[in-house]
Amino acid sequence: MGKKERFAFYLTPEKKAILERRYQEDGSRSMTAFVERAVDFYLDYLSANDAGLFLPASIKSYLDGRLGQLEERLSSLVFRQAVEQDMVAGILADVYQFSDEDLRRRRAQSVQNVKKTNGRISLEQRVRGAWEEGDEWQD
Repeated sequence: MGKKERFAFYLTPEKKAILERRYQEDGSRSMTAFVERAVDFYLDYLSANDAGLFLPASIKSYLDGRLGQLEERLSSLVFRQAVEQDMVAGILADVYQFSDEDLRRRRAQSVQNVKKTNGRISLEQRVRGAWEEGDEWQD
């Protein structure tokens, strides 16, 4: 710890009373230590250039924990979905013989469908879409 310099500042009696009460609640050894910590906190806040970037350590820790749980849950769901998708793809590949051209056409169509529906595709929508396409071809 470096050498400290004496620094006088003025407070209203109300602020001084709050300071005296709060430094004891905080567990600081002295008002000087409390004020120094408060100044450090405020300087860090200003360094962040935005109140949204500066969070107390307890809130940051809580958010990190919750985000970690969310990440684990999403990873698990995506893994299970990939397994199911692989099973369906394997069954289809075993039953039907697709040419390379069929696969390229299907991929291009699937990319368009996902973009058009923002990824919200259901079996019912796909079946109706196939029927609509079939109806159009019969006209």
